[in-house]
Amino acid sequence: MEVDAVVQECCVARQCGPGQPRFAVCASCAMIRHVVIVRAQVVACDSSVQNRKSLHGANEQMGNLCRLAICVLFMGMVSGCDRSSDWPVRPVTLVCPWSAGGGTDRVSRQIAVQLEAELGVPVNVINATGGGGVTGHTRGAIAAADGYTLQMATVELNMLHWRGLCPITPRSYRPLAKLNEDSAAIFVRADAPWQTIQELETALREATSSVPVSGSAAGSIWHLALAGWLMERELSPDATNWISINGSAPALQELLAGGIEVVCCSIPEAAALLHGGEVRCLGVMSQERCPAAPEVPTFVEQGVEWSVGGWRGLMYPPGVPEDRVERMSAAIRRVAESAEFTQFMDDAGFNISLVYGQEFAEFLAEADAGFGAILTQPAMQQQQQAPLSAWFVPVLLIGIGVVMLGVSGVSRRSVAEVSTEGSGAESLRIPLLFCGSIVVFILACQTVGYVLSSMALLGVQFWLLRVGVLKLVLFVVLAVPALYQVFSAVLGVPLPWGMLGW
Repeated sequence: MEVDAVVQECCVARQCGPGQPRFAVCASCAMIRHVVIVRAQVVACDSSVQNRKSLHGANEQMGNLCRLAICVLFMGMVSGCDRSSDWPVRPVTLVCPWSAGGGTDRVSRQIAVQLEAELGVPVNVINATGGGGVTGHTRGAIAAADGYTLQMATVELNMLHWRGLCPITPRSYRPLAKLNEDSAAIFVRADAPWQTIQELETALREATSSVPVSGSAAGSIWHLALAGWLMERELSPDATNWISINGSAPALQELLAGGIEVVCCSIPEAAALLHGGEVRCLGVMSQERCPAAPEVPTFVEQGVEWSVGGWRGLMYPPGVPEDRVERMSAAIRRVAESAEFTQFMDDAGFNISLVYGQEFAEFLAEADAGFGAILTQPAMQQQQQAPLSAWFVPVLLIGIGVVMLGVSGVSRRSVAEVSTEGSGAESLRIPLLFCGSIVVFILACQTVGYVLSSMALLGVQFWLLRVGVLKLVLFVVLAVPALYQVFSAVLGVPLPWGMLGW
């Protein structure tokens, strides 16, 4: 429209004849119109080209910025991939296998506080309790071998595999340092009628029912110490009833509450209650009196030739790089030999016993052989006998299979009554496969292990019942580990772990 207006003005100026078709009479005006249109198109094209150049320049600039950002990010990632010279660069986890407030927990937290100053990163104590020490010791042994997980191991590490609870042994770790050893002792409430170990022994012989006792989880070092004393004095294993509690601190609280009558643990673990007059120590199971309570007589002084105690030490899972092992070992040595740690141990009454590296490994091997000789004795096996048989779970699974088979048979019979399809051979196939899977489970359980063989058994049986794949997988993956925890950790059933430890 702007072009037409320009040409019209030109026509008026040139006095083009009226009545002629618009712009047709004047060739000059028509040429002017064409030139104006072409020029407008050229201007528009130039403008488009400029816009494209501007957009291209902006895109190119944005691309350069993106490439620069990617280079910077890549350089940062590369620089963070191998920072071994700066190790550690994130928090360290210290796994404690016993509950908060007990002796092992107190030593762990003191070590953590001082290691933070040495390493320059937080050291977090995790109380992984349960299973008589199985949970905590297993967690440390299977942790990532990156140097960021330390294990506060205790004497139960020498006992778990002898009791058939798990395949974890001292060889499952890289020993770093043994920190202390403490002897077991016998505690009763301050108002208890027994003043000496002989009086308690007489009461146990004359008791008409089992006396409730504790000190830690069933099968722990304190349980072993009390059971060994009963064996030494030829007392019936039924004279006491060991109540499994995860740690000495809650066991002592249960003693004060009247839930149990006797606690077996170390003197440092009960020092506050002992010095406060709330509990009485009848004797310590060692050759010499404990510096934390020199007034307490030893068992040997009272005519009982029995002494036993526990140890605590720091370990790494196997496979940690050697340079990180050396740095952590050096930091632990500085902490263990510091005046601050020595003062803490003295104030708490813990007996310091420092052994490092290979010497610690040799100590563990010797202690493991000694506990094996004790725990494999018939009398001790009777003491630690599980409340349920090892065949309890297989029999339970067989019962579940029979019930499922019966349900399947009833449902199939109902279908057969409605539709006459199928043959006798087909009706026998599923029962035979059910029985066959159970037989294979029983034969393979000891070799393959409970978890894997149970998953295979339930998977086959659910498949025979035509259960959906999603439901089958969810049930097998969730139910089998849950059953393992219930029967192994809670009920103490000695389940087979097989060649893979499962």
